[in-house]
Amino acid sequence: MSALIDLTLAEARDGLAAGEFTSVELTEAHIAASEAVRDLNCYILETPEVAREMAQVADIRRGCGDVGLLNGMPIAIKDLFCTMGVQATAGSHILEGFIPPYESTVTRQLWDAGAVMLGKTNLDEFAMGSSNMTSYFGPVMNPWQRAGDPAAKLVPGGSSGGSAAIVAARGALASTGTDTGGSIRQPGSFCGIVGMKPTYGRCSRWGIIAFASSLDQAGPLTRTVRDAAIMLGAMAGHDPKDSTSVNVPVPDYEVAIGGNLKGLKVGVPKEYRFDGLSAEIEALWEKGIGWLKDAGAAIVDISLPHTKYALPAYYIVAPAEASSNLARYDGVRYGLRVDGDTPQEMYENTRGEGFGAEVKRRVLIGTYVLSAGYYDAYYLQAQKVRTRIAQDFHEAWKKVDAILTPTTPNAAFAQGEKMSDPIAMYMNDVLTVPASMSGLPAISVPAGLSADALPLGLHVIGRPFDEKTVFKIGHVIEEAANFTKTPQLIAGDR
Repeated sequence: MSALIDLTLAEARDGLAAGEFTSVELTEAHIAASEAVRDLNCYILETPEVAREMAQVADIRRGCGDVGLLNGMPIAIKDLFCTMGVQATAGSHILEGFIPPYESTVTRQLWDAGAVMLGKTNLDEFAMGSSNMTSYFGPVMNPWQRAGDPAAKLVPGGSSGGSAAIVAARGALASTGTDTGGSIRQPGSFCGIVGMKPTYGRCSRWGIIAFASSLDQAGPLTRTVRDAAIMLGAMAGHDPKDSTSVNVPVPDYEVAIGGNLKGLKVGVPKEYRFDGLSAEIEALWEKGIGWLKDAGAAIVDISLPHTKYALPAYYIVAPAEASSNLARYDGVRYGLRVDGDTPQEMYENTRGEGFGAEVKRRVLIGTYVLSAGYYDAYYLQAQKVRTRIAQDFHEAWKKVDAILTPTTPNAAFAQGEKMSDPIAMYMNDVLTVPASMSGLPAISVPAGLSADALPLGLHVIGRPFDEKTVFKIGHVIEEAANFTKTPQLIAGDR
């Protein structure tokens, strides 16, 4: 079993093509591996019987010569994607037991490509969080351990923490995530895997339970950059059902992998060097700059002057959109209903019991900034700042082809740390939010270890719809870093 679960997506694809094993065998290995790490709480719902049936179909398809891009590959799906006939909760009590009667576009494309669903992964409630501690179904635990404190239970990052942890723990070849302000890239960094957020509009949002509609974007979590390129090729594409889906061709991302960076200019923004960025992460950033130079890239110092305003603007825009999107959860049409003597009381009881503390906090913030008398002072000003942030990147693209930064200001922290201070928690997204506010593609690649032997990531931001360059640079970092460490997975040590 260990040989099969240690394969990358690309290696598994090649092994299946060569007849070295079947999809059923590959899937059974990952089902067993998922069961072995259940204490991490990566899944809200495991679907082993669905996986076995899909694997059998994949083997039949292969025997008939009908082989999709991901044929027979067992993957995990973040429980924010609607999956027809399979529960989708968004990590919330208010949607517990909800069975979607339709399939999200992204998952439909994955199934059409032959992928196999192992289960629905745990997440921060409605994708609101940076720790995977806000889920109604309990926190996810990072499979990595601190060298100096192995008893500490570390967070995997959020909101796609379950998706990141199960891939790092070898329970799935890859997984889907969603990124609103860093929710793919930050857990990717914390768990020592690759997290890729494509350009806003590259993947359809149809059938993804909404948090902030102008920011949400689906993307892959994988163990290598090549695997991310393969996954995104199956996930991306225009969808007429989604008005924000952009009708541009989806290239073969995998062909971008390899070669040097001669002729490319990579920007290093001075504003990303700020108080609070750990010395070891800054040192890793310098090492990454050196790797890109060695690969032939020209390093250019740039300025993104409105970077410091990105996080406060994000925490106005995102809650405002969330307060609107979550108004639909009222106990009338689907999900939880807590009765009351009047409709108003039923709404209040349902939302009071169904939503967790973080969701309530953001709904209240969003409602406040959209209210009469405050809309102009807060929401409208935040949108103006967002435009300035996008303009900063637009000016940068006149000088450079991509931008290199750290992914997070620190390594994974322990459960309970920072939890009493929402502002400290929000600061985890300070390096990822600017790309989200501008809708840009970005990737986090594991590139080193902290003093506590925890993974640290480097972050590449690209031009709109230029994921190929992002993958190319990400692969160079991956090759230079040679990050081969794996998390501690000895049962009973957690």
